[in-house]
Formats: sequence, C-alpha cells, structure tokens
Amino acid sequence: MKPRILVVDDEESIREFLEIMLKKEGYDITCAEDGKAAQELLKKKTFDMVISDMQMPNMTGMELLKHVKDISPEILFMMITAFGTAETAVEAMKIGAYDYITKPFKIDEVRINIANALRSKSLEFENRTLKKELVKENGFQNLIGNSDSMHKVFDLIRRVSSTPTNILITGESGTGKEMIAKAIHFNGPLKEKPFIPVNCGAIPESLMESEMFGHKKGSFTGAVVDKIGLFEAADGGTIFLDEVGELPLTIQVKLLRAIQERVIRRVGGVDDTHVNVRIIAATNRDLDEMVDTGMFRQDLFYRLNVINIHAPSLRDRAEDIPILAAHFLKKYNERLNKSINTISAEAMALMTKYEYPGNVRELENMIERTVALESGATILPESLPPFVNTPTGRKMASSHEIQITDDGIELDKVIGHIEKELLIKAIHAAGGVKKRAAKLLGITFRSMRYRFEKYGLGNFDDDEDIDDESEVG
Repeated sequence: MKPRILVVDDEESIREFLEIMLKKEGYDITCAEDGKAAQELLKKKTFDMVISDMQMPNMTGMELLKHVKDISPEILFMMITAFGTAETAVEAMKIGAYDYITKPFKIDEVRINIANALRSKSLEFENRTLKKELVKENGFQNLIGNSDSMHKVFDLIRRVSSTPTNILITGESGTGKEMIAKAIHFNGPLKEKPFIPVNCGAIPESLMESEMFGHKKGSFTGAVVDKIGLFEAADGGTIFLDEVGELPLTIQVKLLRAIQERVIRRVGGVDDTHVNVRIIAATNRDLDEMVDTGMFRQDLFYRLNVINIHAPSLRDRAEDIPILAAHFLKKYNERLNKSINTISAEAMALMTKYEYPGNVRELENMIERTVALESGATILPESLPPFVNTPTGRKMASSHEIQITDDGIELDKVIGHIEKELLIKAIHAAGGVKKRAAKLLGITFRSMRYRFEKYGLGNFDDDEDIDDESEVG
C-alpha cells in the first residue's frame, strides 16, 4: 500500500508543488489549506506522515504538531519553516517532529528527507513486530505440559524472571533447557536486551577464550582485527551457557572472574572491560560429582547454582505426551502442508508407553518423521517408527533391577530382552543408520541384520554400503 501523506500549507502554490512532486514518487497525497482543515481530515483518514507549514492562520504548525502527537504518536511529522525560524523548528523536533525543511527548499532535499523518514518508520515497526514475535516465540507457550513437575517449572520461571540472580538448569538432553532459559529472559525486564546462547561443548578449547571474551588484533595468528566476545555481545542482557559442564578448567577460572568482578579481558589485551550480564547455565551432567573429582571448580559451581531449575525427563511426565504430540502434529501439518487430523488411540497408547531417551526433542522428531511419511488422515500404530511399535520399545528391566528368586530365572530370555533393548536404542542413537548403529554396538553389519531378524524388529533393507572388513567384531 502506498504511504499516505497529508500536506498542510496556506499557500496554494506550495501545496500544488508538493502534491505533484510527491505523487511522482508514488505517494498517496491529500492536501489541506490550514490546521483546522487538517484536523478534520485526520478524523476521517489515517496517514503515515504530515508535512505542515509552521506559520498558518487559525492554527500554527506547532499547534497542529501537538494535536497529531496527542491522537496518533506514530504519525511522522515534518515541519516547513521559513529561513530564520530554524530555532522554532528545532523546538518542534523536541516535541516530536521527525525533521524540518526550510523555505526555499530543494526538491532533492525534500524527496530524500521524506524517504528516510518513511524508511525509519518502517524499520521501527518491523523491529517492534520482531520483538513481539520473539517474546511470543520464547514465552511459556513453547513450554507445554500440565503435569505437576512442569507446573513447578512454570512457577519457578515466574518467580525468577524479574531477578538478576544466576540460574543453573539441570536435566537430560532434549528436555527443553534452552526453552526454559529463553522463557526466563523473555518474560523478565531484560526481554528487550540481547539473549546470547553459547554451546560450551561445541567450541574448540583453543578458541574458547577468544569466543567468550574476544581478542585484540595481532594477539595470535589469524587475529587480523579486534573482536568482541560473547560476553560483550550479551552486555545488558542474558548469556546462556549451555553444556557448561564441558568447559575446560582454564576457562572456568576466567568465567569465575567475569561473574565475581563483572569484568572480562580480551585475549592479547591489557585493559579490563566491564560487562553487566545475567548468567543462565545448563548441563546434563552431574556437576556435584564433577566437583568431587576435580573436573569442575567448586567456587564456580556455587556461583552458577544460586537457583536450580530441574527440567524433568519426558518419561517422568508421561501424562504430557498427548498434549505435546498434538502440539507437534499441528506444527508439522502446517510446516509440511499435511492434513493429518488425529492420532489413533492405539498409536497414542504406544507413544505413551515408550521411554523417550531423547525426551521432548525425540518426541518432536518422531512426530515430524511420521507426518512426513504418513499418507492417510490418521496416525496409526504402523505409522510409528519400528522402535516404538514393538514391545521392546517400551520400558524394560536393566540388569541391576533383575532379581533372582528361589525359582530362578530364564537367563536366555532375560538376555534376549536386554539385547533387543540395546538394538533399539542403538538404531535410535544412530539416527536410523544401521551401519553406524552396528559400530556403536561393536558388531558387524551382518550380525546386526541377523539380530534384527531374530527378534522381529522390522525390515532390514540392504540400502547401506556394507563393508564388513571395516566393522568391529
């Protein structure tokens, strides 16, 4: 839609000139001979910009500016003033005018000023929209659950969002620890500030210090320019240290200093830089045990673990599986342009009984796969991956849980159950790539196929390159 501009001037020649010029630029132009007429037009139509003369009968440009800002602050206002009254125009900008142009004005100057003003307005609108979407995307609606354990998480998020306290989120992989961190940030006073996620396990140790704290030009080979680190990028906002248990001890020392003294020093630098960041850390490892073994600094652990939020595993909140599945079904129907209406009761029963070693992330991947492959309108048991649609996909006893009674046990049967469980888990861990799964188990591809057939775990297509010479076992 064309930008709408209201031109207000008591000189007819100025109005006509601006109308002709601006229509050539593609704008929708409406004219008014004075401030009173402009007021009436503002009641009937919406405008993106008002261009008004300063000196007019009945109502001055300054009075019109105040009126416009009272009724619609988002409307851009540009003042036209005679040479020598620039001071008044500057005062108008203090009230809310975007800019002013002086008579006699140049066509190019007016054209550029208007284009810049409208572009600025458009960018401001986009930024506001994006910020709203960020808050929406990263709020509570992405943390789904009605279980008691999730209600405890929601309650903690509400209570800690408004505080600057450091937080440690613990839980298995795939439980949504980053979502919890985002919910804390985007529901608190820092929501307009940066949220910088850092995967501590994905950065090579040799680059860790530079990535975290920045470096000075020439500090090492390849440092051709100064670079700010992630802590500086997060200044005023939140830095999310995911997999914090993977940090090497040398970096742990520097992180402790950044937390305690709120200063960092770039690699190769001599000056400290003050940073004000909120730290949210997350881990799937047992940091208490790592402290005991000397793998994690005790003082850093206490600094990070001021408030602990535990993200529950999906198997510990199985009652949430139906609503999560429905959410992901809707999501991937839209994304993949599918129309799968429901999940059958039988399929849902299988999904609910499955253990989900990969937690919510695994459930989401399962739904995405199923929606992508399903041609019907309903997800049926046979629509699900083989490791779900088998008895062995459900919870089985581990060796330490097996009790030998006076009646004894059927060893072969028990071993068979455990073997099937491990086959299923390996296939899943390998993303369905059977050759990789065989390597994870230390057996040959041919042996893997034999066991699949033995336990009736589904078809074993020879669609992968087989090179038993390279296999273990």
